[in-house]
Amino acid sequence: MDSFDDRSPIYLQIADQIRDGILSGELKGEDQIMSTTQYATTYRINPATAAKAMNLLVDEGLIYKRRGMGMFVAEGAHSQLVDGLREGYFTETLAPAIERAEVLGIPRTALIDYITGEKK
Repeated sequence: MDSFDDRSPIYLQIADQIRDGILSGELKGEDQIMSTTQYATTYRINPATAAKAMNLLVDEGLIYKRRGMGMFVAEGAHSQLVDGLREGYFTETLAPAIERAEVLGIPRTALIDYITGEKK
């Protein structure tokens, strides 16, 4: 991440960056992440903003603090994220797409053919 944009609060963008790192495998269980001070210095932001992102991720169980050592990715964080996003995918992405296909008169068999690569 080179900079932040105006689309959402900076602390949410930091949290998303860390979540993306966990999902991509760039950050694995027990990997140390940048400290709030490092975030503040690197991105020239208020340390409280970075701390808010870290606290959010701690509350989600994705990272944890080792006293005197810093913040680390929790074991199982990747699976936890994938499970949560998978459920959200079905309810937030796929269900509306299927409903839209029905409105357009696209039969489910055509959707299945498209998904399986048998599109015609």
